[in-house]
Amino acid sequence: MFEDIIHFIRSMYGEDSIIPLHAPYFFGNEKKYLNECIDSTFVSSIGGYVDEFEERIAHYIGSKYAVATTNGTSALHISLLIANVEENDEVITQSFTFVATSNAISYCGARPIFIDVDRDTLGLSPVALRVFLETNTTFKNNKCINNVTGRVIKACLPMHTYGQPCRVDEIRDICFKYNIFLIEDCAESLGSFYKNQHTGTFGKIGIMSFNGNKIITSGGGGCIFTDDEELAKKAKHLTTTSKVPHKWEYTHDMTGYNYRMPNLNAALLVAQLENLDNFVLKKRKLALAYSDFFINTPYAFMNEPENSKSNYWLNLIILGSKSQRDLFLNKTNINGVMTRPIWTLMHKLSMFKDSQCGTLTNSEWLAQRVVCLPSSVII
Repeated sequence: MFEDIIHFIRSMYGEDSIIPLHAPYFFGNEKKYLNECIDSTFVSSIGGYVDEFEERIAHYIGSKYAVATTNGTSALHISLLIANVEENDEVITQSFTFVATSNAISYCGARPIFIDVDRDTLGLSPVALRVFLETNTTFKNNKCINNVTGRVIKACLPMHTYGQPCRVDEIRDICFKYNIFLIEDCAESLGSFYKNQHTGTFGKIGIMSFNGNKIITSGGGGCIFTDDEELAKKAKHLTTTSKVPHKWEYTHDMTGYNYRMPNLNAALLVAQLENLDNFVLKKRKLALAYSDFFINTPYAFMNEPENSKSNYWLNLIILGSKSQRDLFLNKTNINGVMTRPIWTLMHKLSMFKDSQCGTLTNSEWLAQRVVCLPSSVII
């Protein structure tokens, strides 16, 4: 059966050599805009492409404001600071996520709390969130206090994992009840919609990544978006070293960060955005081909959840056991087809092993069975 899967993947990509997990494609105006950027000499954090990208991405997502950053991790870090997450505060997130989510919490001196995910979305479970808060917290003086640690739970950071939208409207309502600041990690979900609304627009802040393996890329890059003008202004201020505007004076009024996206990266992203709809269309076509193929196998293909339109950033299958997963990973990679397991669960990493956790039954089950398949856009 594994040989049939390898043959099917090679038949789609037409490659005799190694098939990557997710390759970038530059076949539009990328070189043209890069040359214009170089000719302008504005290649760093000041330039017209940064402003243009922010306007275009905000319009696409349906958000009032966007602030471009150096990467998705810096966008997460600034978003948590804007949420007033401080040392010894706590942030609820999922263990089934990329390490950047938890690292950004640590940058603030805060501590993650890991909650389970839903199997059909791979994202934070609103049921698990509600149970945890009802069982472990007290709401007092408009603050959510953790009964176990005595610390304030300031924020909640769910992820739209692999581009699949989670039940973010339910999570939003729970966070509102407990006065918890909701930040959506949309690093992988550009082009994904939940109930006809783009991911990242349910919470107070959303973030994205444009790393080299994302659906559109500038090699690096990230973005913060929000409908709140004051939050957007603060994000831009913090990401530009908190410099007070002046024609020649260098005055900084708070600890800031050099997180502003360079104009070179923005030029690439403006060109990539022009092809985003085409990328999403082709990735959904690829997902349909995978879905049809795996109907006739013992393995379950991960289709988009109910009420969702996924960008299918990475296509996933669920195998029967960890041993079967490991055999599949070994067989495919030996044969030049890049497949990957999910990330090591956060609560199993040495720096987060002492973190408070809810029941992580689904996360553990998925971690033993899920495999990511080659998902590059087929041109």
